[in-house]
Order: sequence, then C-alpha cells, then structure tokens
Amino acid sequence: MSDNWERLLPRVVAGGILLILALGVLSLRLYRITELPQGIQSDEGPDGVYALQVLQGEHAVFFPEAASGREWMGVYTIALTTSVWGRSILAFRLPTALASAATVFAVFWLGRLFFGRDSSGRPTPWRGLFIGGVGAGALAVSLGQTIIGRASLRANYLPLILTLCFALLWWGWSEPAVKRSWRRIALGGLFAGLLPYTYIPSRFTPFLFFLFGLSLLFPLRSGTKSVLRAELPRAAIFVGVTSLMAAPILIYFALNPEHFFIRSREVWLLREGEGTLWGGLLRNAWEHLLAFGFHGDRRERYNFAALPLLNPWEALAFWIGVGMAVRHWQRRPAYRLLLLWLVVLLVPAILSLDADLGPNTLRMIGAAPAVYLLIGVGLWEAYELLKTRLWPFTAANSQNGGVGSFADSGQARRRIECQAAVALAILVAGLIVLRGLRTYQTYFREWAVTPSFYLTYQGEWADAARILSAQPTAPGVAYLLPYRFDEHYGFEYLYHGTAPAYVVRAIRPDLPQEVQSTLATIEGLSTVKVLDWNDGLQWSSQGDSNLVTLLDKFGRYQNSEAFPNFQVHTYTDIALDRPWTFYGQLEPRAVRYDGGINLLGLALGQGEQQFASQQPFSVEGGGSFWVALQWQTESGLETDFAISLRLQSAGGQASYQADHVLGNSTFARTHEWLADEPVDTLFHLDLPPDLPPGDYELKLIVYDTDTLVPTVEIDVWEPELLLARLLLQENGQQE
Repeated sequence: MSDNWERLLPRVVAGGILLILALGVLSLRLYRITELPQGIQSDEGPDGVYALQVLQGEHAVFFPEAASGREWMGVYTIALTTSVWGRSILAFRLPTALASAATVFAVFWLGRLFFGRDSSGRPTPWRGLFIGGVGAGALAVSLGQTIIGRASLRANYLPLILTLCFALLWWGWSEPAVKRSWRRIALGGLFAGLLPYTYIPSRFTPFLFFLFGLSLLFPLRSGTKSVLRAELPRAAIFVGVTSLMAAPILIYFALNPEHFFIRSREVWLLREGEGTLWGGLLRNAWEHLLAFGFHGDRRERYNFAALPLLNPWEALAFWIGVGMAVRHWQRRPAYRLLLLWLVVLLVPAILSLDADLGPNTLRMIGAAPAVYLLIGVGLWEAYELLKTRLWPFTAANSQNGGVGSFADSGQARRRIECQAAVALAILVAGLIVLRGLRTYQTYFREWAVTPSFYLTYQGEWADAARILSAQPTAPGVAYLLPYRFDEHYGFEYLYHGTAPAYVVRAIRPDLPQEVQSTLATIEGLSTVKVLDWNDGLQWSSQGDSNLVTLLDKFGRYQNSEAFPNFQVHTYTDIALDRPWTFYGQLEPRAVRYDGGINLLGLALGQGEQQFASQQPFSVEGGGSFWVALQWQTESGLETDFAISLRLQSAGGQASYQADHVLGNSTFARTHEWLADEPVDTLFHLDLPPDLPPGDYELKLIVYDTDTLVPTVEIDVWEPELLLARLLLQENGQQE
C-alpha cells in the first residue's frame, strides 16, 4: 500500500461514516417531522408563545413568565423559522431537530479530535475514526435521543453547544505551544458563552471547565508554574470571550436573582418536606446509574416503555469505557475530560425530584456526548486488550514455522491486526445499523401509531387549533376551551383564527366570575362557542360540563357541531348584566370533622336548575348532576384531604363512586389553604347508563390522601355523611 493511499484512506472512511450518519439522522430525526409528533406538549409550548412575542418586537435574554422561565436560544430560533414558515409544526420543530442532528456530527468531530493523536502527538487516525464513529453512530440511532430530538425541547441545544465548545478548545490547544490558535480558543469561548442561553443544566458547565483545567495542573511539578504562566494568556482569551457572550443573561440574573431559581425551587431535591439530603442523593444517583443498561425513564414524552438509555452491548461498552477512563485518568486528558463531563452533567438530574418516575433523560442530556463517546472508548480499549493478548500467540506460531518466520512476524502481526480491526468495525457497524432499524420500528411503527403517543403530545390541541383556525367566523364570536390550566401554549402558538379563543381552567370554583369578566372585555360579543372534548380526550374531568352549565344558564343554546375529537356548542344572547354563579344559594351544613376540616355548605343541581337537598330529586340513567361543597380548614392543618361521593341503593349496596382530591381555585391542597377561609369546590357526577333505576342515597366520605383513612364527624363519629336522596329513572322518563 502506497504512502499516499495510507494518508487518503482515513479520509475516505471518514466520508463514508459521514454519509451513513447523514442517512441515520435523516431517517430518525427529520423524517416526517411535520407529522410526528402531532401536537405540542406542555414542556415545549412556552418557547412558541415567546417566539410570537419576539416577532411582535418584545425582546429579552430570559423570559420568566411562562412555565418557570425560558432561555433565549429556543425562543429566538423558533421565531426565525416562524417568520419563514408561519405558525406551523414545521416551524416549531425544525430548529431543535436540526440541533439534535448536528450534535451527531459534532460528536464525530470531537471523537476524532480527542483520539486522533496519542499522548506524544503522533497521529492515530484509526482510533479517532473508530471512537468518534461509534459514539456518533450510537447517538444517531438512540431511541431516547430520537424521541427527545424530535420534540421541540430547548435541552437539545445544550449537548450541541457544549460539544462544539470542547471541539474548538481541543483543536486550538492540541497543537504545539508555538502553533496554538487563539482564534479557535476564542471561538470555543464564544460557544461556552452561549451555554447559559440553552437549558438550566448548562449552569453546571463552569464547574466542568474549572475541574478539568485544575486537573491539568496535577500532579504539581517543578515546571508547572512556567507552564501555567505560558497558558494564562490563552485561558484569559477563553474566559474573556465567554464572559462577554454570557454577560447579558448574567447581568439579567444579577438584577433579577429570583428568576435564576424559578425552576430550581420547583424541582430541587431538598424542597421542604422531601426528606434528607443523603438519602435523596443516593436514591437519585442509583436511579440514574441504572439508566445505563438496566431500566429507563418512565415519562412517555421522553422515552418508550421505560427502556434503558443503552441496550446491552452499548451498556457493556460504556461501563468498560468508564473503567478505562478511571484507569487512565492521569495519563490521558481526553479520558479524564469525558469522565468529568459525565459526572458533572449528571448532577442536575441527581439533584432533582421525580426519581419515582425513573431517571430523567431530559435533565441528563448534557452528558449525552460523553456517554456515547465512552461507548467508543470501551470498544476500542477492549480491542486493544485483546490485541495484546493475541499477539504473543501469533508470534509464537510464526517462529515455529521455520527460519524465515521470525523475519515475517512483523508483517503477520500487521495483517492479523488489520483483519481484527476490520472485523470489529464491521461487527460494530452492523450492531449500530440493527439498533437504528430497531429504533425506526419502535418509534414509527410501534409508538407513534398508538393513541397514547397522540395524547402524550396533546395532538387533540393541535387538531383543535387547525380546525378552529379554518372556521369562518363573524364579528362578535369567541371560543372557550376547557383545560386544567389557564393556558395551553401549544394551542396559543398554532391557533391563528380571527375569532378570539380563550383557554380556561374550567374546574376552578371561581370559573363563573372568570368567564364573565373575560367575555365582558370582548366588544360587540354576540356568540360564544364552547369546545366540549370527547370523553376519551377530556383534559379536566368536569371542566367541559362546567362551561356548558354556565352557558346554559346565562346564554341561549343554538346548535352543536361534531368534530373528530370534540364538539362545539354555540350559544347566543349572552347575559352579562347579572352576576354569574353556579348556584343561586348555598344550603348551610355545619359538619365538623376530627381531622381539622369542616363542611360549611352544599348545593346540588343539573344544568341551570338547582335542587333542594332535603327533598329527593330525579335524574335520568346515564345523566349527570353537579355537587357544590364549601369547606373551611382549621389552623395548623398538615393533611391533604380527598372526598368520595358515593351512591348507595335502597338496600345499602354501593352502586357508584367518584373520588376527588380537594383543591382550591389555584389547585392548592388542603394543607396549603388559609385557615378559616371558605373554599368552594364543584364536582360533576356522570352516572353510568347501566345503573339500575330506583332510589339512591348520595353520601360523602372525607379521607386522608396519604393514609386513605377517613376523618369522622365530631359527636357522630361516623365517616359517611348523607347529602341527598335521588330517584334514578330510565332514559326518557324524567318529567
């Protein structure tokens, strides 16, 4: 083989690897990106809403209002694509899908830079190609990274920016001292300065830079000080450029320190009442270590069927790589950096709550490049170990062959090494291809076609935005959409109809007042259209019924239109000149429970009609009615209570049951209520159509959500309280 061919061959192989990687990311990250996922789930939506604000001229480096705050990068990239493709799924998902795809190529580049030379500076192109190719290939075909990469999650920018930062730093610093490039180091600083604009775990990267820089100084030698003085100017360039790039958001947080901790306070492991530090840390650390081959994230929006992050062969190679990185910690800086990278970027996930759902793969995404490069390291080191073990055997066989065999031993060794390397490369490539085919099958054929996938990404809201945007509307028309929160960011981003559309938290007790005040702001209001979700897609158990009840009471029903996931009920002649309430009056009920909660009043009704609880009322089979209960808690209450509303037949047999956790208008549970302040709750009971007609008693039980033990009425000492009696009639018999 000629010297020219030996120099050219690694480039040809690198080109082939890049081509295969491109096919992989096109097939898994970008294929059908406008169709799957079908909707925009709650973790994604705020970036789209803020992007719309940016296009309206409202600029910021940090957006604190929605969903615990959002950094700059995810918002502005969506704003850019939205300005080109409009408010669409393509515009929303393309930036992060491209970032996830680009991370694959960045990891390949970083692997070649880390391992393309040995400690003495001698080129080792095949080692760099192998480790970089395996790391990038395994990342490209990862099921978990495919699921996250196809979602518009700002977390996708963190591994890309961090990988590019280290690649440029290594490239700039790996040359001999006289040739080191300050431009590359400055460019690395630019990317380091972009990290705070990506995702919250990026705030741990300064510790990574510091620890790795510090590790280069140990063990201390006589020449350490001179080396440090020589490198300080380049380090100053890196720190200076990083600081300049990060200055806007750092100044913002200095002026608004409460915004820095918005999300951290919500997920911090040691949040009040969450147990001890060491117990929580050990539990979380164990859960996240198990992700590497044993069990996975149980959050459907980040993973499928709780599969481990790594499959068996990847896990084996990863743990070998970790072991080798520990073994060669001192002598090989690249190994040391990968190990520090892994540990430091796992810390944000370990310090967070939700370990009961398994490892959080989104919060540990910053460690992904290190994880997959360590897979390549493990396979390469295993190959090197086998090679050293096999060589004495092959050399001995050559010597036994005759006088000339010893002279040929070097050539035989090279031939065997070449054959072993090619066999290993083919084997690993085959495993990666099989993994890619399995990922494609799992995502597109098993997961994406299920109703659960559609619901996980809230596809019904995207359908509602598309359908309602296309509806012809006249002036004075408004839409009301029930939800469990006051907003749905995905709908807000995608909806572009002319009629105003309001997402309302429809299970709040003060819903009547909220709806009335909202409608009062619409000039020339003539028609209200209420979206009523189908039962299988209903977001809040009784929210739809609440809105229908209100509009039946304060408007005139006109008609209904049926769509695949919902109906739209139209109401006209909306009365805004009288106070909106669910019930006309609350019947007093002075019930004191020994658990520290009291029932103050009761109201029952159906639609706009209110019943008197002292007299039996009639309901059709398969119908529904509402129950309003007013509560008060005593001071010092530490218990969260739930209620069970039960129908019992005349013979005392339990026939129907509906349980609800008690919450106020902000969803705070009972231990967070203000003492002695009345709290209204409203519940709808949807009776099953097969419930036999007859006389029933409606009873109430209040119980502790943790222990499930009922609290009892003082002086009565019974858990059940009779609320009302009703007569269940066959359909069509109610008068």
